[in-house]
Order: sequence, then C-alpha cells, then structure tokens
Amino acid sequence: MNPKRILGMAILIVGVIILCVGISASNSVADQLKHTFTGRFTQETAWYIFGGLALAVIGLFMGIFGPGNKNA
Repeated sequence: MNPKRILGMAILIVGVIILCVGISASNSVADQLKHTFTGRFTQETAWYIFGGLALAVIGLFMGIFGPGNKNA
C-alpha cells in the first residue's frame, strides 16, 4: 500500500475521533444550555466538530484518490 494512502487513512481515523469528541462535547450541560438560549454551541465544540469533519473528508479523499501503483 502506498504511504500517502496510509497517511490518508490515519488522517481519516484522527478526524473521526476528533469529530466524536466534538459530538460528545455538544451533549454536555454547558453546551446544551448555550444551544438552548443562543442556538449555537460553544466555540470549542464547533471547532472540534468542523475540524474533525474536515480532517475526515481530507483523509477519505487521500485514501481513495491517492496515487495508484505506477509500476504495475
């Protein structure tokens, strides 16, 4: 397997973990209260969610569309 695809899969895994942390943080009491009154989550939670989603998408594209085997 190509090292760039392995890196892509690693980035995908890290992105999914960060996304799960953000989703878990959005269920906290402080975030739920802020979301109830303002309609938004805290800035830290939003960064976790958007950052994890971005890393997951980048890792997915690197894993799927990474360079193929050019010697075959």
